[in-house]
Amino acid sequence: MGSYAVFGGAGGVGSALARSLTSNGQQVHLIGRNEDTLSRLAEEIGASYAVADATDSDAVEQALEQGPDELSGMAYAVGTIDLKPLRRVTAEDMRHAYEVNVIGALNAARSSRSRISEHGSMVLFSSVAAQKGFQNHTAIAAAKGAVDALTRQLAAEYAPKVRVNAIAMSLTETPLAASVLKSDAMRDGIAKSHALQRLGQPEDPAALARFLLSDESSWITGSILNVDGGRAALA
Repeated sequence: MGSYAVFGGAGGVGSALARSLTSNGQQVHLIGRNEDTLSRLAEEIGASYAVADATDSDAVEQALEQGPDELSGMAYAVGTIDLKPLRRVTAEDMRHAYEVNVIGALNAARSSRSRISEHGSMVLFSSVAAQKGFQNHTAIAAAKGAVDALTRQLAAEYAPKVRVNAIAMSLTETPLAASVLKSDAMRDGIAKSHALQRLGQPEDPAALARFLLSDESSWITGSILNVDGGRAALA
């Protein structure tokens, strides 16, 4: 049985991944900012949890100390959605997106590295917006582009002992995306922009994350893998 730290563990994708891992007999340590949602999920699936803001390196270290001494892997399922026209994007918008998506991922990777056993794995989450140009996506696209670069850099730094990969998602039905999917017309329009004609579900990227965390993906590192309904390649 393996042990995994899941940052953003009570979010849409993080909770789907945590459920998938525990249903397969793995031990999970949830880390996030909302104690109420973390504690409910931890009780439901038999996981441990700790409260921390991933942008605070000391808090991340303390949160990991509350979990297993040895980890098989770590997933950083934390992100932002701040969509607005370029003329309205502020420096603070850019800083916030970078801190949550990039600095938080770096903190999680650096602090968990010493706890991850040899041949372990890390999974970060990116976005199709880092690969294609979309209106209103300046802050998130730039931040997730940095996540792609960070993924490759961590993979180089931590090879051959720990693998590092990222999953590039398109819009997925999670609480984080609720503000973008407020109307049926909006949902339908976004769904039809994908080759597979539907929105992503949290279980879609979670399934790939579980594979990347497992030994079945033991010859994959430094990769950005798309779970996007075909949007990057076909839409």
